[in-house]
Amino acid sequence: MRLTDEQIAHFHREGYLFLPELFDAEEVALLRREAEAIYANQRPEVWRERSGAPRTAFAAHLYNDAFAALARHPRMINPIEQVFGEQLYMHQFKVNAKSAFTGDVWQWHQDYGTWARDDGMPEPRAMNIAVFLDEVMHINGPLMLVPRSHTEGTLAAQHDVTTTSYPLWTLDEPTVTRLVERGGIVTPIGKPGGLLMFHGNLVHGSAGNITPFPRKIVYLTLNAVSNYIRTPTRAEYIAHRDFSPIIPADDGALLALARRREAAE
Repeated sequence: MRLTDEQIAHFHREGYLFLPELFDAEEVALLRREAEAIYANQRPEVWRERSGAPRTAFAAHLYNDAFAALARHPRMINPIEQVFGEQLYMHQFKVNAKSAFTGDVWQWHQDYGTWARDDGMPEPRAMNIAVFLDEVMHINGPLMLVPRSHTEGTLAAQHDVTTTSYPLWTLDEPTVTRLVERGGIVTPIGKPGGLLMFHGNLVHGSAGNITPFPRKIVYLTLNAVSNYIRTPTRAEYIAHRDFSPIIPADDGALLALARRREAAE
């Protein structure tokens, strides 16, 4: 899979690119089942809301073969290699839950702000790729993006350790207001299997989910190998220390695994 010149131009201009239904129903159904099984486990990689509902599961690609296949999928790896012009390694892998009725807010932030401050990442040459495992709607806490905010560089932030169960470097209201007045807010929505990629400095957040509809999303943070982190402070399952380049798998690997699982059931 390769991005077109128009798609690359859109990414650089707006700071994000959304590709609807890039993964098919069989692939997504497998990942959704595996995510729910992981959330049911009590392990340090699974972080929970204060209500006890799952919030995120880190490093699932290291202990689950379905997410391992996704982590090396060429539909994930090739476009980012195309943008950065070099090989990538996995800086972070997580499956965010945003559970029905109990999914909590993610405050306004830039991801690179955390990667730089907590992990010692030299430059914003890492990118999040998000795969929708459930339908993402306007009502169930979709990701909100501020277009073109990535052009502001890395903004001043405060370390919020009280609002939610997850500590985050967050932006203040005047800063977000100024950026939104210039660029507006977009909420990429779509059916399961959609893929969203966005710049490490793009300002984003999401509201809580008080609907009956869960909103599970897998996030791969792919970092240019030359941009490896220098001074990590977080657990290895959150900020990985294996800087080996990812070798993409066959495009059909995830689908083949899904069909083997289905045949075995």
